[in-house]
Amino acid sequence: MARLVILDRDGVINADSDNFVRSIAEWQPLPGSIEAIAHLHEAGFVVTVASNQSGVGRGLFTRETVYGMHKKLRRLVRAAGGEIAAIAFCPHHPDKGCSGRKPRTGLYTRLANETGLPLDGAIVIGDSLRDLEAGDRVGAELWLVRTGKGARSLKQAADKPPAWWPRVRIADDLAAVVAQVTA
Repeated sequence: MARLVILDRDGVINADSDNFVRSIAEWQPLPGSIEAIAHLHEAGFVVTVASNQSGVGRGLFTRETVYGMHKKLRRLVRAAGGEIAAIAFCPHHPDKGCSGRKPRTGLYTRLANETGLPLDGAIVIGDSLRDLEAGDRVGAELWLVRTGKGARSLKQAADKPPAWWPRVRIADDLAAVVAQVTA
């Protein structure tokens, strides 16, 4: 059976911004990330993306802009020989209490349902503690990358480690994770 991989988007696949990635032009892949996704696909993994996009709920950009970013992502991955099986995002403001917003597990459940693959044993790769907390709640293998908000997340975990922190594996970037899980 194929294994499910759930990637966070901003900070893992593309450059992140504390001011939000607000346009398709601003959405720029991190070096090696597109090739890493293609390599995961070629190795038999089912690659998906789960992303909090509260900028929609804050009125900073539209759902259509997010769809445009995802179209660009899929086009680049296909050109590199890969495929993204599914993308789920939460457009709601953090104050709305949406069950899909990480660290809740709604996005992950949606991706599992869409792909027909189990969450238990899936691989979650993120740059924030909320990505990994959601992964822990579903029994996933947890990877933190140092890109994006990864360095900040490492400091937070060092100051106050979550109970699940000993399960986390750390890598410099998505390409480094992929090199290890496909070895």
